[in-house]
Amino acid sequence: MNWLPGSDGNRLYRLGMNKTALLFAGQGAQHVGMGKDLADQIPAAREWFERANGILGFDLAALCFSGPEADLTRTEAAQPGIYLLGWIAFDLLRKRAPGFEFQAAAGLSLGEFTALAAAGGMSFEEGLRLVRQRGQWMQEACEATRGGMAAVLGLDLDATRAVCAEAGVELANLNCPGQVVISGPIDSIQRACELAKARGAKRALPLPVAGAYHSRLMAAAQPRLRQALEAVPLRWPAAPVIANVTARPHESIETLRERLVEQVTAPVRWEESIRYLLGEGFNRFVELGPGKALSGFMKRIAPAARVIQVSDVPGLEAAVQAWD
Repeated sequence: MNWLPGSDGNRLYRLGMNKTALLFAGQGAQHVGMGKDLADQIPAAREWFERANGILGFDLAALCFSGPEADLTRTEAAQPGIYLLGWIAFDLLRKRAPGFEFQAAAGLSLGEFTALAAAGGMSFEEGLRLVRQRGQWMQEACEATRGGMAAVLGLDLDATRAVCAEAGVELANLNCPGQVVISGPIDSIQRACELAKARGAKRALPLPVAGAYHSRLMAAAQPRLRQALEAVPLRWPAAPVIANVTARPHESIETLRERLVEQVTAPVRWEESIRYLLGEGFNRFVELGPGKALSGFMKRIAPAARVIQVSDVPGLEAAVQAWD
């Protein structure tokens, strides 16, 4: 891969034309039954689930396969579950698709950890432990605050920013044109929804989440995540990984750690991240992990882009057949 040395000695990659980017799912994509057909039909997938159970010390596989939904939805279970299925989809695809390669990776919120693991920035085990801890600390922050989130549809970004400023909430996810998620105190979220609808939003509806992710109400999780990241021997990724906070590739190991900490309270700049990759010549995207949210965002951002989605056996088989 072509690269240029950065001023700090780390590699800054020159992203090529007509390349493939991996996209990893974030929280909210979880659902009961995720990964079950892969584990039932593919021994290697079952082995990853069993390995994760051993690392974590509880039966994550049973939660993914059978729920109950309320337990799987809890942040400390959803985050490692989504990470695990994203990793399994990636591992199976790279082993089964002849000539598989990718030139960049990105992930929505916790998916950034999966992207880093896939690019070699951390081991599978390190990433799994980190997202489990991250999920626990974020869940504690949710329980210590009275926060929530809402989706605002059909209102331009400047108008949404004005609503946030007036209601005292924050932008959390800038997903795609016409879809922004806001985050903050629960009473303020309700006020923001009312303001957004009054100013022309097609819809503004609270989301069924445990708390105010990607807002200042998650700040209590940051010191412990910083300490945990300092203990992990991160490696420079073999391919660029796009940071949610900057919508650009990570630039050094030191800033990588800090961006992952900042991400807990900062907005996820997803649309900007995808537009950056498009501008660098990427035209094939592989969504890995449960759900199809990222593919849906892509249809709004770049309808002509080629998107392959892998979360189950049919998706894996189709991806292998489509790979060139």
